[in-house]
Amino acid sequence: MTSIESVTLGVADPSAAEHFYSTAFGLDKQIGLRASEEPTTGFRGYTLSLTVSQPADVNSLVDAAVDAGATPLKPAAKSLWGYGGVVQAPDGAIWKVATSAKKDTGPATRQIDAIVLLLGVADVVASKRFYAAQGLAVAKSFGRVYVEFAAGPGPVKLALYRRRALAKDAGVSPDGTGSHRLVIGGGAEPFTDPDGFAWEAASSPLTS
Repeated sequence: MTSIESVTLGVADPSAAEHFYSTAFGLDKQIGLRASEEPTTGFRGYTLSLTVSQPADVNSLVDAAVDAGATPLKPAAKSLWGYGGVVQAPDGAIWKVATSAKKDTGPATRQIDAIVLLLGVADVVASKRFYAAQGLAVAKSFGRVYVEFAAGPGPVKLALYRRRALAKDAGVSPDGTGSHRLVIGGGAEPFTDPDGFAWEAASSPLTS
């Protein structure tokens, strides 16, 4: 395994979730959906980030998500690193829309440059070592704080962040129990990482 091949969210109503993601973010085949009633409360331990080129795109996508039924967690605003906002989809997944730019260079295009799955982990160094052993190449590493793996041919990049820091960045409490309601596709054999995130062989289409 050298990269993520798919990301599938467990949702109560796949049809409703598909409509939300298509309407809010224009996502079609990038994120898979699967019916799930697994018990889950609070923070699920991960976020998904949409990277765009300018603040106008952040505003457009965040506003569209809220109009489609998402709950605002952090309003779009400037930060030390750029400009971004956070919403929670009706299915419970947390999405951050961000750009490193602080000024617009033109009208909003709603084009998504990258999708990043950030896993909140208890020990960044241990999880980095675990995933490196699975064949993922480290692209960026900041000690015990953050690790980003090299992007492969799939639509989603993988990164690791300390769980409490990730929850703070998302604007929620780090407390949570039950299922992550997330399955990551990649590699030939299924496995579960040190923080309980499940991986499966990615041999089927992303949407279901």
